[in-house]
Amino acid sequence: MAKMSLYWIDPDSEPENFPPVENALDNPDGLLCFGGDLSTQRLLSAYRKGIFPWYSGEQPILWWSPHPRCVLMP
Repeated sequence: MAKMSLYWIDPDSEPENFPPVENALDNPDGLLCFGGDLSTQRLLSAYRKGIFPWYSGEQPILWWSPHPRCVLMP
């Protein structure tokens, strides 16, 4: 069964506040959640989990974790 729900990240929430990457949608591949901010702390937390922002223009921030994905360790 296809996953159909997205998680909203409140911009005031803790930077580590991401859903498990296993919750990412199958279509479009890897869309995990939206919202939040692009603070350094949130970006580092996301990248450590294999999550990255990808969005354009007037869209909210979209966070992705496609499979397979690369996880960089600083």
